[in-house]
Amino acid sequence: MTPPVSLEAVREALRKVIDPELRRDVVEMGMVGPLHAEAGDVLVTIVLTTAGCPLKHNLESQVREHVSQVAGVESVAVSFTHMNDDQRAELRQKLQPGRNHEQKGISVEVGTRVLAVASGKGGVGKSSLTVNLALALVAQGKEVGIVDADIYGHSIPGMLGIHQRPVTLDGMIVPPVAHGLRVMSIGFFLEPDGAVVWRGPMLHRALEQFLSDVHWGTLDYLLIDMPPGTGDVGLSLGQLMPTAEAILVTTPQLAAQRVARRAAAMLERLGQPLLGVVENMSAYACPCCGEQTAPFGQGGGGELARELSVPLLGEVPLEPALRVGADEGLPVIIADPEAQSSLAIAGVARRIAAMRSGPVPIASPLAIVRG
Repeated sequence: MTPPVSLEAVREALRKVIDPELRRDVVEMGMVGPLHAEAGDVLVTIVLTTAGCPLKHNLESQVREHVSQVAGVESVAVSFTHMNDDQRAELRQKLQPGRNHEQKGISVEVGTRVLAVASGKGGVGKSSLTVNLALALVAQGKEVGIVDADIYGHSIPGMLGIHQRPVTLDGMIVPPVAHGLRVMSIGFFLEPDGAVVWRGPMLHRALEQFLSDVHWGTLDYLLIDMPPGTGDVGLSLGQLMPTAEAILVTTPQLAAQRVARRAAAMLERLGQPLLGVVENMSAYACPCCGEQTAPFGQGGGGELARELSVPLLGEVPLEPALRVGADEGLPVIIADPEAQSSLAIAGVARRIAAMRSGPVPIASPLAIVRG
């Protein structure tokens, strides 16, 4: 006769079920409801943070996988319910002990490296580089988040194929997760193709909310996709995250270099160290014939790095796979990790991770007018 299924063993198995967004197990987070077992048939109830949670299929597959391995279990059924307001408030306290929704302050942990990905002008591929660089860091086993701070030109959700809105727990925002990345963008709160028509103070408030009201958890890196130029968001980041490090993105062409120098001057004024330069849209070698295509010229990133006395972190070729991945919501470093652009970006990630002795100071490229 088969021994009865131990509900305690089922509960222990559920500790292996990790909520994709909270990154904690469902037992610890109070997300396990009533458990029932009759002979070898087990029914597990999962209490979702919100009704219609888009990731419940992920949780269901995890529950089936782990509970089916418990001795005596022959079948696993999963039902779902959702938390009431009191349960959500309790969960928030577990995630952020001692803090209520009226308390403000940066929620990013002190040990997190904050990398601002900046450019002097738009159209240099900064956002797609940010996404793929973040994924390259995830591939190194790091916990990584992205803030899409390009409020007017937000594009990160589409590049990652994220369509759900963030979950809110008693005033705390839980960022959606894609490919292991935690992501926050103003695009999650707008209707499709909605426009942002804001002045500077509203931009500051949005960035502040992304850094204070979002539950980032324990991150190794937080990448911030900055808007192009030297405007309000850059000033706000300097105020909110004064320890942020910067990466400057340019294309090989002269016009992009000139404008990138101005962005470097702003970083110096804010006291943010520049880790180095990444040349995007570099020459691309056809894998079939080896013929090189360089629509934006060559060597501009290296020249800019020399002028600023910082390292050239990498040259990312302008290949079709990089553009296709951004358009289809499946970044190239996931879709084709052996592509030339993927390998180049992975190299940039390794160089950044190796910079543990401290960032390189900026050699002032322009005179700074202090008002």
